[in-house]
Amino acid sequence: MKTGLDRLLEDASLRAPLAGKRVALLAHPASVTKDLTHALDALSACGDLRISAAFGPQHGMRGDKQDNMIESADFTDPVHGIPVFSLYGDGRRPTGQMLSTFDVLLVDLQDVGCRIYTFITTLLYVLEAAAETGKEVWVLDRPNPAGRPIEGLALRPGYESFVGAGPLPMRHGLTLGELGHWFIGHFKLDVAYRVVDMEGYAPDAAPGFGWPLGERTWVNPSPNAANLWMARAYAGTVMLEGATLSEGRGTTRPLELFGAPDIDARKVLTVMQTMAPHWLDGCTLREIWFEPTFHKHVKRLCHGVQIHVEDGAYDHRAFKPWRLMAAAFKAIRTLYPDYDLWRGLDFKYEYTSGHLAIDVINGSPLLREWVDDPNARAGDLDALTAPDERAWAAERARFLMY
Repeated sequence: MKTGLDRLLEDASLRAPLAGKRVALLAHPASVTKDLTHALDALSACGDLRISAAFGPQHGMRGDKQDNMIESADFTDPVHGIPVFSLYGDGRRPTGQMLSTFDVLLVDLQDVGCRIYTFITTLLYVLEAAAETGKEVWVLDRPNPAGRPIEGLALRPGYESFVGAGPLPMRHGLTLGELGHWFIGHFKLDVAYRVVDMEGYAPDAAPGFGWPLGERTWVNPSPNAANLWMARAYAGTVMLEGATLSEGRGTTRPLELFGAPDIDARKVLTVMQTMAPHWLDGCTLREIWFEPTFHKHVKRLCHGVQIHVEDGAYDHRAFKPWRLMAAAFKAIRTLYPDYDLWRGLDFKYEYTSGHLAIDVINGSPLLREWVDDPNARAGDLDALTAPDERAWAAERARFLMY
C-alpha cells in the first residue's frame, strides 16, 4: 500500500504541475513516508519542488500539545528556514498573511475517521480560504483506520463547530481526500482541488479493516491517538470529553477506556449487557482499575471498563463504539439517577458557548436527551439514528474512491 505522499515522491509526473509554484505543506507527526521520513524533509529533498511554508493543525506540526484547547505558536523551521504557521493558535482559519506564502497547499494529515477529529474541519477551512483566494489544495491521501462503517447521529443545524464541520455522522467512513470532495460538493466551493490517491488501499480487508496492519507503522497523529485500537473505539470514547467520567487521559491507554472513582463498573457492565447486548458485539469489555496521572480524577483510583478490539474477538462490522458508549452513559444514569454525568456550560468545549459539551460533540442534544429520559430504551435511540446512517450511506456513495 502506498500513501499519496509516497506516490508523489516516487512519481515525478505527479509533481510536474507544481513546477515553478510555491508549495506549502499542512502536516503533523504522522505525515511520514513508509520509511518514517517526515513529509517536510522528504518533499524539501525533491529538487523540483519549492517548499515555501508549512502549517500545523491542532496539537501542532510537532504534535507537542497534549490536551485540547492548548494553542500552538508560529515558528521558523530550524532545518529548512521556512515559516511554520499554526492553524490552532490565535485563530483556526488561515489568514491573508499565511495564504500569501504559497500557491499550492499540500495537505498530508493522518485522520482517524471521526467527525469530531478536528483535522477534517481544518481541511474544510483551508478549502474555503482557497476558494476565496484562488489557491490550490491537494490532499495526499491516507487510510481511514476506522474503515468504512457508518455510525451515529448526523449533526443538526446550529451545532456546527470546530468539531462539527457539517452534517456528518460520528463515523463517516471516508478518507481525507474523499471528505474534501464531499466538502466541495456540499458547501458548493469553487476551488482547484486534487487528491493524490493511494495505491493498493483495501479499506475492507482483514485484519486492519481500514489500516494496512503489518505494512505501515502507526505514528500518533495526536498525542492521545496512541494506536489503531484507539482509532477503532474513538467514535464512542470521544463522547467522554463531554462527560465527567475519565476517558483515560493520564493513563497509557487513553480513549480506549472509561471510568470514575464513584461508579461500580461491574454493575455498569451488567446493566449494559441487559439493556442492549447487541450494542456490545464485536469487542471484549473488561473491568479495570486505573489512576490518571493528569486530567480528570487525577491521582484518584477509578473503577472502569476497557474496550478491547485488538484480538480475534474483534468483529469490524458488528462493533458499534458510539452505541456502546451510549449504553455506558445510560447504564450509569439508570444506576445513579442523580449522577453528575455531563460537563456544564462553564466548560466551553473547543471554544463553543451556549451548548453543553456533550451536545457539541454529538451535533445535537438528542443523545443526551435519550440518556437522561428514564423511559427511553435502546430501540428509541436506534429509531433516531438509523435513518441518519442510511441517508449518509446513500449520500457518500458517489465520493468513494477505493
